[in-house]
Amino acid sequence: MMSTIQVFDPAMCCSTGVCGPSVDPKLIRFAADLDWVKHQGVTVLRFNLSQQPADFVADADVKAALEDSVDGSLPLVKVDGKVMSKGRYPSRAELAGWVGLAPPEPGIYSDAVAELVAIGAAIASNCEPCFKYHFDKARKLGVSDEDMLCAVNTAKAVKETPSASILSLAERLLAAKGSDQESTPATSEACCSGSAPSKNGGCC
Repeated sequence: MMSTIQVFDPAMCCSTGVCGPSVDPKLIRFAADLDWVKHQGVTVLRFNLSQQPADFVADADVKAALEDSVDGSLPLVKVDGKVMSKGRYPSRAELAGWVGLAPPEPGIYSDAVAELVAIGAAIASNCEPCFKYHFDKARKLGVSDEDMLCAVNTAKAVKETPSASILSLAERLLAAKGSDQESTPATSEACCSGSAPSKNGGCC
């Protein structure tokens, strides 16, 4: 039989706190971790102090924790009726261990990786201020110049691929058009040289 996790949150604007213009990253991470354990078959019950105060009073452990320290006791997490943590949001690995699940594979998306992605995006979008900002952040995180150069080169290759493709297409089409014109005398100048648009409204 799978376990049940109960989460008693401090007063928040919604059931998870993941809303509004400025969201605490810890809440985003914890919401994802709870969703992960749910998909493993674990029952998750979450209570918000501002919306469900009666549930806090009805639970003896939670009530005692609140009487001891309102600010330092929440969030409070229970597993199968036993208090496992107070005053912090546990990690996914902790949740997994408490309910008897195999520990999850460690993720590779760190703050340093996020900055490398941002550097690549800055190159792709030709954004100089963005590049400088994320370059400085990456440096402060200890990212090497070699890794940043790899990110730049990857972004450059991705960026240049569609450009090379459209140029190749243009060259093929223009080469074919040029061979046609060798046997057909030109009757007008190209519109792109400054003459009036063609009758169909197009450029050329």
